[in-house]
Amino acid sequence: MRHEPAIRVLPLFAVQAHPENAPMFQDEDMKFPAADPAKEPAASQQGERLDSWKAIAAYVKRDVTTVQRWEKREGMPVHRHLHDKRGSIYAFRGELDSWMAMRGAQLPSEKRQPVRPLYLAAGAAAIALAGVFAWWLARAPRDAMQPLLDARIVPLTDFEGVEQAAAISRDGRFAAFLSDRDGKLDAWITQIGTGEFHNLTQGKAPELLNPELRSLGFSPDGTLVTLWTRVPNPAPGAKAVNMWAVPVIGGPMRSFRDAAVEMAWTRDGARGVFHTVEPGDPMYLVTPDQPEPRQIHVGGRGEHCHYQVWSPDDSFIYFVQGIPPDEMDLWRVQPDGSAAERLTSHNSRVMYPVFIDDHTLLYLATTAEGAGPWLYSFDLQKRQSQRVSFGIEQYTSLAASADGRRLVATVEHAKASLWRIAIQDGIVGESGAHRIELPTVGGLAPRNGPNYLLYVSPKGTGYGIWKLANDAATELAGGSEARVVGGAAISRDGRQVAFTEESRQGTRLNVMSADGGAPRVMSGSLEIRGAPAWAPDGASITVAALTEHGRRLFRIPVDGSRPAMLFDREAINPLWSSDGKLLVYADIGVGPTYEVKVANPDGTPRQLAPITLPRGSRRISFVPGKHALVVLQGEMSHVNFWYVDLDTGQQRQLTEFGREFSIGDFDVTANGEILFDRLRENSDIALIELQGR
Repeated sequence: MRHEPAIRVLPLFAVQAHPENAPMFQDEDMKFPAADPAKEPAASQQGERLDSWKAIAAYVKRDVTTVQRWEKREGMPVHRHLHDKRGSIYAFRGELDSWMAMRGAQLPSEKRQPVRPLYLAAGAAAIALAGVFAWWLARAPRDAMQPLLDARIVPLTDFEGVEQAAAISRDGRFAAFLSDRDGKLDAWITQIGTGEFHNLTQGKAPELLNPELRSLGFSPDGTLVTLWTRVPNPAPGAKAVNMWAVPVIGGPMRSFRDAAVEMAWTRDGARGVFHTVEPGDPMYLVTPDQPEPRQIHVGGRGEHCHYQVWSPDDSFIYFVQGIPPDEMDLWRVQPDGSAAERLTSHNSRVMYPVFIDDHTLLYLATTAEGAGPWLYSFDLQKRQSQRVSFGIEQYTSLAASADGRRLVATVEHAKASLWRIAIQDGIVGESGAHRIELPTVGGLAPRNGPNYLLYVSPKGTGYGIWKLANDAATELAGGSEARVVGGAAISRDGRQVAFTEESRQGTRLNVMSADGGAPRVMSGSLEIRGAPAWAPDGASITVAALTEHGRRLFRIPVDGSRPAMLFDREAINPLWSSDGKLLVYADIGVGPTYEVKVANPDGTPRQLAPITLPRGSRRISFVPGKHALVVLQGEMSHVNFWYVDLDTGQQRQLTEFGREFSIGDFDVTANGEILFDRLRENSDIALIELQGR
């Protein structure tokens, strides 16, 4: 990543098309030979299954009420027969053991599954780093390395800038990815082993990267690279999100499937599944004998269904379902829409499931503390998942060839720092941003207090909340195996700090003095979601919590009295204006965007001009003393600061930054400065070859 390699522009490939596996366009007659699928391994032996609440409670040595509460609130892996009544449930001993171990609960030793450390030689951007991983491979116990035993890891790219959203053709010959090597983010392709690269889209594509789904793929015969695209302001009646395609040999882009977001095919290419951006991300099946797509599954309100992949025998469709970005899990459903079930209990960011053989699925996930994403494996026979990577390597994409022998992965090396920029009448560029020097390694989520700055500094699998005042830094609070959700909130007088802490034990709202001291837990039994906000009078904190009807805003008094719901509608990430007359919050997004809502102090809606933002830009901030917001607007993967006047509805752009940085969290000071964190994007594509498969 630090130097420019000698790379030649890829000439046009000579690729042989296979008409018997023609790509599944909407207007083609899809007639393909039927496959002879192999049986998927049984999910569990009969003796591993528990078929009642009573049996589950007895197994984990708790009462029935407790395990029912754990299933509802904590994600205990309990499954339901969708064709039966709601009370018809079952669970697997292996899944319960893994879940209890992750939660820190104790099970009798004779029933606990042995836990072994897992190590993975991860993809790297340089040959020297790959050598380090090879050394670890040699040292690791062989029985702990089953999914990637004897893997060979080599760097596939070494550009300056970013390479993302890696995809690989079914035959493992070609890899595609997104890169800003030519300035604009484009789709690139390489024939593996040649060291030659070709820009397929040449700056002509609209928005290409959605970090929450597969942005790139290949048609079943490998002759086309498929693209997720989004047009910011589509023409009346046109869809903003569609799938396009471009030949691997180069050529003009063409429509592939309107309104589709992602698409996955069976092994023979005869059947396909895709989803759209309608509420719940409904999934549709396309078959040769049915010209119209048939809906087979849809998520609940606010939920999304991404990353579809067929099992090797085509009997199940595996996918990721939940509330983006970090309340997701691995699911599966049969092609006819039956037997939908959740398979994991991460309740975190889960991405890119791929099969490497008939019984092993790899995927990416963050921990409950927000660390990662790391690489995980899921054993279909044991119905257990476990991490198979180690160290500091983080992954942002993963793809596999049809036989599972070749993988391509994006390896991330991002660095976080804090910056400041003044709000001006015009648009400010990179030269107007000034870095804030910190005594810690990186900083996130800056918050402005009276004569001090608060920020979060990650440390290992934990966090520290630091106070910077008079050129001196003090750590006010810290936690291990935990993370701060959405940054801290400072009371109007600057004397108290509130923050949401998430760990394997759940989420809780903490309050502490701005001078330090042990935090007090304020949330009680509420399942807190998102960042808190102080009410203008400092007597209470507003925060979202999960209820049986979704996320609702609650007022939590600082004196410890009973919390109260503000209003009964979906809401998260609240924020009060300095005069206390306006409350803004985020609605649950549909598709790649979400809407900012405004309410009066009593919770009644305030009718203002619509404010729609990219889903990845959840942070908003009031300009002190004004009914105006600073927001992040733009693409899902590239945003800039904008100013929104709530009284007039007028919006104007404040900054124009390049793609080499991504903005995360920010705050606005009384003197008109924006304090913000940003990550310097630095990623490469690695090729992982599995030997002996």
